[in-house]
Amino acid sequence: METISRRALLITAVAPVAWGTTYLVTAELLPPDRPLFSSVVRALPAGLLILAFRRRLPRGDWWWRATLLGLCNIGLFFPLLFLAAYELPGGLASTLQATSPLAVMALAWLVIRERAGAVRVGAALVGLVGVALLLARAPGEVSVLGLVAAFASVLVSALGFVLVKRWPAPVDMRTLVSWQLVVGGLALVPVALVVEGAPPAIDVDAATGFVWLAGVGTVLAYVCWFHGLAMLPAGAVSLVGLLNPVVGTSLGVLVAGELFGWTQALGMLLVLGGVVAGQAGARRRQGESGGCNRAPRLPRPSVSATSPSLPTPLRSSAPPATVR
Repeated sequence: METISRRALLITAVAPVAWGTTYLVTAELLPPDRPLFSSVVRALPAGLLILAFRRRLPRGDWWWRATLLGLCNIGLFFPLLFLAAYELPGGLASTLQATSPLAVMALAWLVIRERAGAVRVGAALVGLVGVALLLARAPGEVSVLGLVAAFASVLVSALGFVLVKRWPAPVDMRTLVSWQLVVGGLALVPVALVVEGAPPAIDVDAATGFVWLAGVGTVLAYVCWFHGLAMLPAGAVSLVGLLNPVVGTSLGVLVAGELFGWTQALGMLLVLGGVVAGQAGARRRQGESGGCNRAPRLPRPSVSATSPSLPTPLRSSAPPATVR
C-alpha cells in the first residue's frame, strides 16, 4: 500500500514541477501581453491532437461535466495564470499558488466531505508561512491586477480539481484531459479575438515556449495531476502542488536574477517541509484506516469495437489548470 502511495506521489509531483516553469517561459519566450492568445495556443492544439488519437467523446452527463471542468481547469484558469505571469515576477506569481492547498481542502470538505485532518491543515499553514517569507523581498511595486489574477486562478482551479475527484471519469486520464483542453480552448477563441485582436507573429522563441507549455506543462502535467487525484485524497495532492513555487522561485533566481536571501531560503525550506509533513500524515492515516482514503477502483467501462468518429470538436487547464 505504501509503495503504491509513493509511486502515485512521484507521478503527481511531475505536474507542479512542470507548472513551476510556466512563469519564466511566459516572461522570457512568449509574445508580451497576450494572455488569452497564449492560453488558446497552450490548450486547443494539444487537446485536439489527443482527442484525434483517443477518439472518445463524452456521453450522457459527461457532456456538461466536461464543459464545467474545462471552463474551471482551462478556460478560466489559463488566462488568469498567464495574466499573473505577465503582471508579476516569476517567483512571486508562483509562490501565490501555494495558497491552493487550503482552498482545495476547504472545497473538498464542502463538496465531497473529505476531511483534511490536523496534520494536513498544519502542513498547509506551514507552507503559507513559507510563502510569506518568500514574498518578504518582493519588489515594492506589485501589480494589484496580477495579485487578483493569481488568487482567482487558485480558486477556479481548486474547484475544478475537487470536481474531478467528485466525478470519477469513465475514461482514461488522457481522454479526460483532451475533453477539458478542447472545451477551454474553444471557449477562449472568440474572447481572445475580441479582446486581443488578430494573433501576433510567432518567432522561434515563442514557438519553443508554446511547445513546452502545451506538451510538458499541460498534457503531461494534467495527466499526472489527475492520476494523483484519482489515487489520493484531494488535500494530499494539493500539498504536492507546493513544489510549484519552489521550482518557480528557483528558476527566477537562477535564470532571471530575481532576489533571494536567507529569508527566502528559510521560506523554501518551510514550503518543502509542508509538502513532506502533509504526505507523511496522509500515509499514516491511510495505514490506520486500511487505505480507505484511496479512491475506490471503478470497473472499466465497456468500449464498443467501433469507436465513434471525431465530429466537430467539443473542447479542456488547465487545470492545473492547474499551475497549474
